[in-house]
Amino acid sequence: MRIAFIGGGVMAQAIISGVKDAGLDTSIVVGEPFEARRKSLESEFDIETTRNNTKAIHNADIVILSVKPQHLDTVANELKNALKSEQTVLSIMAGVKMHSIGLKLEHKKLIRVMPNTPAQIRKGLSAWTASNEVDDATLEFVITMLKAIGEEIKFTDERHIDISTALSGSGPGYVFLMIEALADAGVELGLPDHVARHLASQTVLGSAALQKESRKHPAELRNMVTSPGGTTAAGLAALENGGFRATIADAVRSAYERGEELAGGK
Repeated sequence: MRIAFIGGGVMAQAIISGVKDAGLDTSIVVGEPFEARRKSLESEFDIETTRNNTKAIHNADIVILSVKPQHLDTVANELKNALKSEQTVLSIMAGVKMHSIGLKLEHKKLIRVMPNTPAQIRKGLSAWTASNEVDDATLEFVITMLKAIGEEIKFTDERHIDISTALSGSGPGYVFLMIEALADAGVELGLPDHVARHLASQTVLGSAALQKESRKHPAELRNMVTSPGGTTAAGLAALENGGFRATIADAVRSAYERGEELAGGK
């Protein structure tokens, strides 16, 4: 399978690294405008790079659009006359609908993927959907590729990709803020900074792993750790009084609405 990346940024590098480490039978080329990044990609991953996007997609089976959404128009103008009908275009651009991509590229074989940043350490979650024109062999390869950077979940309703973007795409930012807040509280009470950060991050990591592996509802696990009149009960009461649950819901809703705004012209 020959893969052409248009853009060699952080998420493209995460996918390339995952594909390489998984030993998938691929050849990879990256279209990237910045010379320093091209040299870095060539050195780190032993792959081909070019500043010419049209050259990059020549003979590619899958063309991965890994650029910022605001660069879509420029990229589409470069590629639309060079794309062949049998090639599959896979977009990891946040918020950009498949319909818009298809119109701008004048192309029908489309896949839309929303990975998240833990893909950099093979712990990502990629929500994705595909047009009916994509063949089974390509879909099977894409699933394998996404599993090389974490887990994948397919949706038939593209709107669920937009919701996933607000929840799991933006979600690491919410979790990092939670870790930061927990650590800051520990420091305020007297812990060294590095100790507080370790306690906070390991607590979040372990709690998430417990919930996932036990398959228990989070509320059940919360009740298991909360003794009447105890320390956890006091802490949870403070969170509820501060509107923690509603604030998280507002964050996800705000991220979703912002995504829709950004996609308005796309």
